[in-house]
Amino acid sequence: MPKNPLSAVILVLIITFSQVNAQTTVAKYAGEFMAIGVGGRPLGMGGAYVAIANDVTAGYYNPAGLARINYPEISLMHDAQFGNLENYDYVGIAIPFDNDMSFGLSIMRLAIDGIPDTRNALYDANGDGIININNDRLDYSKITEFSDQDWAFYLTFAKKQSDNFLYGANIKIIRRTIAEYSAWGVGFDAGALYSPMDNLFLGANIQDITTTMVAWSTGTNELISPTAKVGGTYEINFLSGVITPAIDLDIRFENRQFASEFHVGPISVDAHVGLEYNFKNIVAVRAGYNDVHQFTVGAGVKLPKLNIDYSFARFSGSADETLGDCHRISIMLTLEEPKFLRTGM
Repeated sequence: MPKNPLSAVILVLIITFSQVNAQTTVAKYAGEFMAIGVGGRPLGMGGAYVAIANDVTAGYYNPAGLARINYPEISLMHDAQFGNLENYDYVGIAIPFDNDMSFGLSIMRLAIDGIPDTRNALYDANGDGIININNDRLDYSKITEFSDQDWAFYLTFAKKQSDNFLYGANIKIIRRTIAEYSAWGVGFDAGALYSPMDNLFLGANIQDITTTMVAWSTGTNELISPTAKVGGTYEINFLSGVITPAIDLDIRFENRQFASEFHVGPISVDAHVGLEYNFKNIVAVRAGYNDVHQFTVGAGVKLPKLNIDYSFARFSGSADETLGDCHRISIMLTLEEPKFLRTGM
């Protein structure tokens, strides 16, 4: 045993990390449930929102954009996919603080509930204690149910450094469960927004910037690799409204190769493209194309203190079947009253 206390500590850390590394794998698609997207407006534009982010959903798309809000905002969204088999829910809260900061909380849940558990329901027909899964039958009285649930909690901080530069960060807490097994993880995102000229906005969001480890109760650890999301948008005044084209690129380091639109070695690139026409900030129509090769459309209406947004996408299977249509509706409440206005405005 080393006599120097510092040497002893270093030795313990080396042993601990060597044990962790022996059980840790870089898991491709481990964080995919966090890549679905939130909000009817962004999803109607194919998810091209890194440079647009200017509302409560910025906590998800680009934490820096949260500094652009001037009133507290609350957003809700529900999405049932694949014939209501899978449920996806989102709630976001954002609060401006002082004259240049904002704080936010985003919660996402992806779940398949009511999965039949037949592990203890096999009936031993021969009575010899040897279960033959091909010949024996199920004892339906012993069938139970379990859920597969993925949760993500984003705690967001954003600050306006100047009129044309903002930055922000997320602390992400991940909770995953399937039957009696569970996992926890903690990750970090860092984002920035820059406007080099009027109506032009450039954005970047580095997700899982330090590499996120998800530790399972089984002793297995999964690593979520960083993803760099970069994008740009330019607002064009047209016929009493505003046309907003946008493009985002997702740069990943998971060796996705042919599952991506473009790759060089382990680095892959997927694009999101979106277009919105907003008429007098009352009604908007949208279209886009996302990273899973879906064409999207959407629309929105702005009422006093309330935005209602809708997006549509189709999951395509083989040439003669589909995995169902995806209808997403989100609402956003803005506490647009003088007493809630950001300080200094």
